[in-house]
Amino acid sequence: MKHFLICTLLFSLHLFSQQTKKVDFTTCHAIIKPIPEDKSISGRVTYEFKLLKDSDTIKIDAINMDFKDVYLNDKKVNFKNSGKALLLFEGYKKGKNSVSFEYSAKPKQTLYFSGEGEDLQIWTQGQGKYTSHWLPSFDDVNEKVIFNIAIDFNSNYAIYSNGVGINIDRNIYYSMQKPMSSYLVMIAIGKFEKMYESTNSGTILEFVLDRRDIDKFEPTYRYSKQMFEFLEDEIGVKYPWVIYKQIPVRDFLYAGMENTTSTIFSQDFVVDSIGFNDKNYVNVNAHELAHQWFGDLITAKESKHHWLHEGFATYYALLAEKEVFGDDYFYNQLYESAQLLQQASEYDTIPILNEKASSLTFYKKGAWALHVLRTDIGEDNFRKAVKRYLKKYAYKNVDTNDFLKEIKKVSKYNVAQFKEDWLENPKFNFKDALLYLIKNNSVKELIRFNENNNLNQDKLFERFKTILESDVYYTVKREVIYQSQNVSVEEQLDLLRLGLQTNDIKIRQAVAEVLNRIPIEFKPEFETLLQDKSYITREIALFRLWTNFKDDREKLIEMSKNWIGVNYNLKIANLTLQIVGSNDNLDRRQNAITELEEYTKLPFESSVREAALQTFVELGIITDTVIEELINASLHHKWQFVKFGKDNIRKLISSEEIRKQFINIETKLAKNQSDRIKYFLKETE
Repeated sequence: MKHFLICTLLFSLHLFSQQTKKVDFTTCHAIIKPIPEDKSISGRVTYEFKLLKDSDTIKIDAINMDFKDVYLNDKKVNFKNSGKALLLFEGYKKGKNSVSFEYSAKPKQTLYFSGEGEDLQIWTQGQGKYTSHWLPSFDDVNEKVIFNIAIDFNSNYAIYSNGVGINIDRNIYYSMQKPMSSYLVMIAIGKFEKMYESTNSGTILEFVLDRRDIDKFEPTYRYSKQMFEFLEDEIGVKYPWVIYKQIPVRDFLYAGMENTTSTIFSQDFVVDSIGFNDKNYVNVNAHELAHQWFGDLITAKESKHHWLHEGFATYYALLAEKEVFGDDYFYNQLYESAQLLQQASEYDTIPILNEKASSLTFYKKGAWALHVLRTDIGEDNFRKAVKRYLKKYAYKNVDTNDFLKEIKKVSKYNVAQFKEDWLENPKFNFKDALLYLIKNNSVKELIRFNENNNLNQDKLFERFKTILESDVYYTVKREVIYQSQNVSVEEQLDLLRLGLQTNDIKIRQAVAEVLNRIPIEFKPEFETLLQDKSYITREIALFRLWTNFKDDREKLIEMSKNWIGVNYNLKIANLTLQIVGSNDNLDRRQNAITELEEYTKLPFESSVREAALQTFVELGIITDTVIEELINASLHHKWQFVKFGKDNIRKLISSEEIRKQFINIETKLAKNQSDRIKYFLKETE
């Protein structure tokens, strides 16, 4: 996905995976209390279960938890705590049983606390088998349970979990009506605002944003209802749950997570109407929504069939985007993913049907396999098979053969050959893929363009000019702009003018990218890029003009001083220019440094903090605040931010002068920060 770069998240079966053949856990009732002061959680849980066959031990997964008052069928019983599970060995009987207990834990992962006070957020990310770090549950995805979660927390905060919520005795109770795997259980708490919309089929869509982002509801959730209704129609099975909520949280580990009824996604995708053109939530939105059917309603039995989640969600997200943006968009996205798969094929050699397959394979190659299948058997047959597959296995677990059997029932298609070619073959069939793409004229033109770049310069210019003046899709025209450096300077400027005149945001952005040196006669036209409805284009243009025209620097600073941008890119750009351009105005320079330091701290998103810290490092301005926030980055829960912090600390600490700064600040910081500095100092002795 734009978010397929998320790490591959695989389920794995525990040694106790056969427990589902002997014990069937049916319902969970839990009252939980997150405690921000020490980042812990406690609660009381009751599970109802059926003993199907005799079993010496019954296991509930629980990582590093403490338990007390364990009751089986209303009688206190002995138990064992392995550190990984609560083990029950007495008090249960054949047939229906119930177990209840109190627990407490201080999770090292899966449950995250960010900020404090008005900026406090608490949220979970249990993908795979990790819910057992904060809620005693089941790492085996084949154990599906009806979860009912009550959350005891300050009622001044918005509180979310799976299902429909009601307030009782100052607690909020969320209840599910159908079973789901434990990894899909979630909670999210913060200072949120919400809006509602109802679909044609009667499902309530609940859109949530941070209280400071209430003016961004429309652009952030644009096309949500349209895509929801399209997917219901395309899939042929009504949305399987009562309500659908979407909650953005700070510093989420990935782009999004399809918790049943309640997707959590990254704050990075919360945008205004201009930011929508740079980085929007549409694809992630559609992808996580598709998972409500593919992954949540039906769940793969084991990780080798993970493509039944990610391949389906990726492909149906593309179909939803096709509904919104058209055929050209759809086929160009498929072409782009085919190129990625082709480039990766030399080193990424594990096929789809393997638990060790990469994200690229599960997501992109999985989507391609479905496109081939849908094209080969026809859209109507494909819809019919998918509908039968979902209805037959609703709320159950599946494997690839379960899906292919339904394909075989509606067509005479050679599913065995398909499985061999697309699911078991480590290679990506790029040449075959192109045959499915060239039916689209824009992709055909793009392929033809890339194959015919060896014309002489005279013919090249005329060809480029003809393309820019045509009505071909923007991807071809953008490629012309990128390759305009292959003609003379005068001809290039003529082509760039034509590119600007298209008024296409992406083509105009390409003009900003390719022109490092701006001729004075082209300056007025280039300056129009500062007003484009793209914050990324504006940032590129701002730096290009700053570099090329020294006399305009003060004007550029003044013009951009109130710009914010997408994830504060323009604010950071302006402060950077103030710092480097204020050698004669030390007060302004210091004020800009002080303001930029604020963007290195909470409550700003890690992507914003990283950009501000990177600016300081590149400028060689290493203040105590920069050092402290780099240390905080190295202690963060988000691995990408951790790596950024570690890499830069190691680089900086190699300088003797900066090393002394680390030593001097160490005694002024909290213990965890101080210990972290000692760790890096010792590492580089």
